[in-house]
Amino acid sequence: MTIQLFNSLNHKLEKFKPQKGKKVGLYTCGPTVYNYAHIGNLRTYVFEDILKRILTINGYQIKHVMNITDVGHLTSDADVGEDKMEKGSKREGKTAWEIAKFYISAFENDLTDLNILPPDIWCRATEHIKEQIKLIEKLEKNNFTYQTEDGIYFDTSKFPEYGKMANLKNQTIRAGVRVEMGDKKNPTDFALWKFSPKNEQRQMEWESPWGMGFPGWHIECSAMAVKYLGQPFDIHCGGIDHIPVHHTNEIAQSEAANGKKLANFWLHGEFLITGKEKMAKSGENFLTIAAVKEKGINPLAYRYFLLQTHYRKQLNFTWKALQAAENGWERLTQTVEKLTSETEQETANTKKYYSAFVDYLNDDLNTPQALALTWKILENKKITDSEKLWLIKKFDQVFGLNLNTQKKPAAIPQEIIDIVAERNAARNQKNWKKSDELRRVLEDMGYDVKDGLSGTTINKHKK
Repeated sequence: MTIQLFNSLNHKLEKFKPQKGKKVGLYTCGPTVYNYAHIGNLRTYVFEDILKRILTINGYQIKHVMNITDVGHLTSDADVGEDKMEKGSKREGKTAWEIAKFYISAFENDLTDLNILPPDIWCRATEHIKEQIKLIEKLEKNNFTYQTEDGIYFDTSKFPEYGKMANLKNQTIRAGVRVEMGDKKNPTDFALWKFSPKNEQRQMEWESPWGMGFPGWHIECSAMAVKYLGQPFDIHCGGIDHIPVHHTNEIAQSEAANGKKLANFWLHGEFLITGKEKMAKSGENFLTIAAVKEKGINPLAYRYFLLQTHYRKQLNFTWKALQAAENGWERLTQTVEKLTSETEQETANTKKYYSAFVDYLNDDLNTPQALALTWKILENKKITDSEKLWLIKKFDQVFGLNLNTQKKPAAIPQEIIDIVAERNAARNQKNWKKSDELRRVLEDMGYDVKDGLSGTTINKHKK
């Protein structure tokens, strides 16, 4: 089976082939743990989870590494401003270390809620200071660095291919927009190591060959990715906002240090937007999975919402759209629950549909087409329930919607069915007194009654 992925490095679809047989090295940029991840951030982690699952069903063995940024990410991409961890510390009256611990746990809970498979290796920036210093020393030895009053910087003018993925050579970078010049030689130069401010003591700082300080944001990913995956490795992922600065700088420092490509494939997920604006922690459109749950919406409905749009297309979020997705997800789970077969059956028919399913997904993770095929199968009366069950279990290995773990509703006793029928007759006769009496009888027997446009439904009390 051939997998085609859109490689941001070369701006085109390419046939995926790992370096070592069936083994795939995957690095995904993780959260900066000074606040909750918002649902826009989580869109990226869902797309990366789908990628992992697709690689797995194609027979690949994945070694997945994800970083945790718990130091060095400043409030500005221009290497100025407050460290976000220190900012979170002041906001909540806790230490930066306590802030990191709390939001790492919150992020792990988000992954669980969205049924996202965890990485094989979590790596925290604060636990890899030595590796980052060693990488900076290598860059210094290769004559790619210079020192300013506030830190050690990478000289982008000495790296001719700087910005190749972001096509920066054809763009104008204006000081004050992306950059603060300060003592920088070039607008695109970036910090490898920042010195601690002379007038204050940081909570997170370390001794280095250049003085007391802390690593820049970008150096952590290069140091940790190469430590665990080698260089080059197969796939590097992140949000599309990482292309012009973070991933561009990763490529420059890694290739300048080691003289070879950092990763062969780069995949980026598009923005989740509200109106015309991307979702951001600094904006009023900052929504979390907790907010979704407070609305009474299952997080897996949000996952379903995301799967309906290709990961490289911008997706507009509204509560109305999410509610529609929840209705679709519930209808899907209920349709699966109603399959009468207790066992699944593999046939020539199922092999044909499964092959089509995999073909869609191997075409740059085309989940919308894969979902459309799922509905087509479920609505096809020529496919037996045992065949459908086999296919759904296979499909959900990628979708991750828990379709094959939904509990079938317990059979409703005939006595209850008879009371419901009697109550419906009373309602038809507009005998509301008798209808209410029978409702209370049903509730006393442990059943909830709900009257809707499509008729009356009854469910056993949830314990």
